[in-house]
Amino acid sequence: MKAAPFDYVRAATVEEAVGALSGDGARALAGGQSLVPLLNLRLARPTTVVDVNRLDLDHLRLSGTDLVLGALVRHRRVETSPLVRREVPLLAEAMSHVGHVAVRNRGTVGGSAAHADPAGELPAVCVALDATLVARGPAGPRAIAARDFFLGPHRTALAPGELLVEVRLPVPPPGSGHAVAELCRRHNDLALVAVVACVTVSEGTVTRARVAVAGAGPTPLRATAAEALLVGRAPTADAIASAADAVADSTDPPDDLHAPATYRRDMAAVLTRRALRQAVAP
Repeated sequence: MKAAPFDYVRAATVEEAVGALSGDGARALAGGQSLVPLLNLRLARPTTVVDVNRLDLDHLRLSGTDLVLGALVRHRRVETSPLVRREVPLLAEAMSHVGHVAVRNRGTVGGSAAHADPAGELPAVCVALDATLVARGPAGPRAIAARDFFLGPHRTALAPGELLVEVRLPVPPPGSGHAVAELCRRHNDLALVAVVACVTVSEGTVTRARVAVAGAGPTPLRATAAEALLVGRAPTADAIASAADAVADSTDPPDDLHAPATYRRDMAAVLTRRALRQAVAP
């Protein structure tokens, strides 16, 4: 099947892109790894496709205590970046689970975030690490906390005419360990359930915990109850088991042809235990 007819605009500036996106039914095109298949299946029928690949949004740098990624930074660059691996290694590891290398060579940070797939790794990392997503629209720039950005399956807080231009991730404190545990039907396929964790241990006690689950609800789930059970305790097997049970209790997974809700809930607990054990390992 071929895409339905649409107008095509290749924006040269952010302002031009924002102007083109302000029209009814306009969609931004970055890496195209999500949008193009939707176009070809006619699951997306935009009136205008706004190509943003010429925009100067491929920066990747450290700014104060934040890792700053432009919306057009490719997944593969994030995965292999020495800066990312040193400052936010959880993000680099999560990127290695996104599709296959050919997909990661084209897919972008902004595209993944704006696509808002509940099973996506990048949205889960953003929620876990309290990322800030920066949008540009007709009224100027707007900063949106990750917890407020993802509203539902493929729904975000971006207003009509707004373009996601940047993702800012706070750098975890020294002594933090991380892990990504994922269940999928085939290697690098879309996750049935995934858990990302970043845990800081000081003198044998958990001082900070960040856990998020993908594929277990309409948006990435921040497991705050599980985090609370870990902080202030030694990272023992019992503490980790209690946190995993709390994750299972807080999930609201879909029940579909890929997996029943009960299975996804059980696997969320299993993956949480795996991720936490790895994150707190010396």
